[in-house]
Amino acid sequence: MTSVPSSHAQPARPLTRNDYKTLSLSALGGALEFYDFIIFVFFATVVGKLFFPADMPEWLRLMQTFGIFAAGYLARPLGGIVMAHFGDLLGRKKMFTLSIFMMAVPTLIMGLLPTYAQIGLWAPILLLLMRVIQGAAIGGEVPGAWVFVSEHVPARHVGYACGTLTSGLTAGILLGSLVATLVNSTYSAAEVSDYAWRIPFLLGGVFGLMSVYLRRWLHETPVFAELQQRKALAEEIPLRAVLRDHRGAIVVSMLLTWLLSAGIVVVILMTPTVLQTVYGFSPAVALQANSLAIVFLSLGCVCAGALADRYGAGRVFVIGSLALLISSWVFYHSLHAHPDWLFALYALTGLFVGTIGAVPYVMVKAFPAAVRFTGLSFSYNLAYAIFGGLTPMIVTLLLKSDPMGPAYYVAGICMIGLLVGLYLLAKKR
Repeated sequence: MTSVPSSHAQPARPLTRNDYKTLSLSALGGALEFYDFIIFVFFATVVGKLFFPADMPEWLRLMQTFGIFAAGYLARPLGGIVMAHFGDLLGRKKMFTLSIFMMAVPTLIMGLLPTYAQIGLWAPILLLLMRVIQGAAIGGEVPGAWVFVSEHVPARHVGYACGTLTSGLTAGILLGSLVATLVNSTYSAAEVSDYAWRIPFLLGGVFGLMSVYLRRWLHETPVFAELQQRKALAEEIPLRAVLRDHRGAIVVSMLLTWLLSAGIVVVILMTPTVLQTVYGFSPAVALQANSLAIVFLSLGCVCAGALADRYGAGRVFVIGSLALLISSWVFYHSLHAHPDWLFALYALTGLFVGTIGAVPYVMVKAFPAAVRFTGLSFSYNLAYAIFGGLTPMIVTLLLKSDPMGPAYYVAGICMIGLLVGLYLLAKKR
């Protein structure tokens, strides 16, 4: 892997008020953008009934609704690569602002869309179009945000900055969960179906547009400004240079993205359903425990990033992967006999999923500045499209034969995290 040339390294200095402002605005925007992307899944059942024919079988309607949700994931690689291409050539800030605009507007429109009863087949088509634009936006936002903050702060605080930003992204999932709970507890099922389902989308759109305005106060990164000044920007298509010169960095980045996506998808997004279907917890209790786990996940992300700065990412992944393997195994194995351990075990497992906070630390250092956005975005989005899509199917198949299915998958992914950690230790990173 290629590390950042010393000429691009930030001078050794403490974090300033400006650094904290950049981190805060970036994390807030990331949280709101992730909220916009994820809120769809919390209202998938209602949206399915409103945007598809009433006489359609329930299973087919749900499948088509989740198909529209999945379309957002499939659009990620293309959106991420295109936005990263221009991010490496025109500037990080422009793409960083464009990504949140591209997320906010479709979210707002989704909250205003007419239903199938009003415009027929155009309703699901327009919904699909908005979802694809959202996917393209999130494909540019996450890698762009990591690159943006890492190039603003001193080199010795890159892990903390990336961990804090990742914490903001996970907080967006929590925000979506809390808003969905609030809407469903405030309004009756009939009211939610009639009009209240639109509220979370409208809120997300308005807050997203506010974030676009707030991001106007951010400045271009010093690293990109120096590249421009030295006329050291990529002289060819950035993706071509990445595929030719940085294959090792791509492999490591994709494996770490697999760890990140599996931690989020299995432990955070799928486990509330598993708690209800396999372990018999009520939806309310499962959601409360999940919210607590996300809080600890956010804390874990910041800690993992800060520890990577101090001790190197290799040690963080070796210890964090082993800790996640043990805690998740105990979590899924003990709940039948000790349901009263749910909150403590889920919180502890969420904390160790926070090991993913060190993932962007490795990825931003894996590519040179001239092609950093493209290299990170290509690796991250391609891996997320593959593993983010396959993980739920694999875990569901494992669950059919064994209730410990999620634990097996998480254990397997922890072994990959452990191996990558050992590789980074050997490379002294």
